[in-house]
Amino acid sequence: QVQLVESGGGLVQPGGSLRLSCAASGSIFGCNAMGWYRQAPGKQRELVATITSGGSTNYAEFVKGRFAISGDVAKKRVYLQMNSLQPEDTAVYYCNADTVLYPYAYWGQGTQVTVSS
Repeated sequence: QVQLVESGGGLVQPGGSLRLSCAASGSIFGCNAMGWYRQAPGKQRELVATITSGGSTNYAEFVKGRFAISGDVAKKRVYLQMNSLQPEDTAVYYCNADTVLYPYAYWGQGTQVTVSS
């Protein structure tokens, strides 16, 4: 059974940094990209950043210049370095792995990030 396990969330003051990690256990066939999404209370889940098997990255506008995604899609590991965190970054952050085969996407259980003074 495939599991994506996130770690690294927590409480940080505005302007601080956190690094999220995600690793997959089990075999994921046909994985072509991994990424991070977030969901704040009362809001829909939204894309934060993605990285493809070729190393191409994509960021949401609201994190450009502050967050950096890295990792190795072939090894099913992805990281998110978050700098200059603001209260509006508070959310549950989810790791995602996209595949070309069914079920086409896997999700982690989420890790809470809280930015507050």
